[in-house]
Amino acid sequence: MAELSGDCRVITYDAKGHGESEVGDGQYTIEFFVDDLLALLDHLKVEKAVVVGLSMGGYIALRAIERSPERFSGLVLCHTRSEADTDEAKLRRTASIKLVKQEGVKKFAEGFVRGAFAPQSFDSSPEAVKSIQENIEKMSPLAISGTLLALAARTDTTASLSKITVPTLILVGESDTLIPVSAGQSMHKKILGSELHVIQKSAHLSNLENPEVFNRLLLTFLRRL
Repeated sequence: MAELSGDCRVITYDAKGHGESEVGDGQYTIEFFVDDLLALLDHLKVEKAVVVGLSMGGYIALRAIERSPERFSGLVLCHTRSEADTDEAKLRRTASIKLVKQEGVKKFAEGFVRGAFAPQSFDSSPEAVKSIQENIEKMSPLAISGTLLALAARTDTTASLSKITVPTLILVGESDTLIPVSAGQSMHKKILGSELHVIQKSAHLSNLENPEVFNRLLLTFLRRL
């Protein structure tokens, strides 16, 4: 936010059940998250935006541009993929829901940061690791479970990638085990004119693990627009 706000109007929001947003009934889908994004743009009277989506945010952005391409002036996809979950991935999310229910949110948060951050980030960016873990620990078990179900049930947006016509930046982490570099490369091949960068010294959260490079690439892209 601090890095971008000198150049752009920057809007960030807590998805339903995250941060300070209400949990609601916990019955989430990516489609509902897209509804919220578009409703927020309407509420703020933003006709077009460069939408930046990281991980789940990327799933939301990809479905949003599939539904309402006229609302986008640019797209940034970070550590995300267009494919739906495989059966194996769905079972892993089910196991995570069981973990939350049986052992609590803290156990889930500990496992999440172990998978999301590169090993060296625990030494180089301990405050970032701590921040993410604490944010997850504040979440309701209902919200976490609802989010995991939404991720498992999301649609496959791969077929619509070739229809994306706005400038698109794709950022991936060299050590990302949750969403490998190959997933970004696959989207890059299908989105005409897209730009792909592999960020070193990062796994799934390069904006926190290597913010200097992440911010430089993002700002360079935005300034070209």
